[in-house]
Amino acid sequence: MAVQSTMLKLGTPAPDFSLTDVGSGTTVSLQDFAAKKALLVMFICRHCPYVKHVEAELTRLGNEYLHKGFAVVAISANDPDQYPDDSPANLDEQAKRLGFKFPYLFDASQQVAKAYTAACTPDLFLFDQQRKLVYRGELDDSRPGNNVPVTGQDLRAAIEAVLAGQPVSPNQKPSIGCSIKWKPGTAPHYAQ
Repeated sequence: MAVQSTMLKLGTPAPDFSLTDVGSGTTVSLQDFAAKKALLVMFICRHCPYVKHVEAELTRLGNEYLHKGFAVVAISANDPDQYPDDSPANLDEQAKRLGFKFPYLFDASQQVAKAYTAACTPDLFLFDQQRKLVYRGELDDSRPGNNVPVTGQDLRAAIEAVLAGQPVSPNQKPSIGCSIKWKPGTAPHYAQ
């Protein structure tokens, strides 16, 4: 079922996290990115058709900006018992297939997704150097089957503004995608 992102309030501080990378097995935390000009936190997964539709552009965008003092982290919070495609091993395969040059973390407890009020995949959160939320919402207007090209224009404009020290337009549209697959009986109030 397709749902929209919650549109967390702009200016919200980045919630802390400390999660395991599905490829290296190392722990990655919010503090690891403290020196970066901006941080993009992407809630994605492997099985969702909305993510599959944009995963190549998310990879391009993430890898392209890494050398500009920009950091990216992908997180999957889906329950792998219900959705085995979203197990850590399968997420690692996705990251390798796509060529991620950024960490792909697994939120086994789903507490990080709840802290960010992540509701769908993809759900995108861009934070400035002070780790205040400056953008949340869609990658662009493309959706599976709507014949609009995937360009990443909405998120790219926000990233460019942050990296240039300019304000990000507050005119932001929610992301749309598959709902986060919460463990039985644990869905947060905003997802019910």
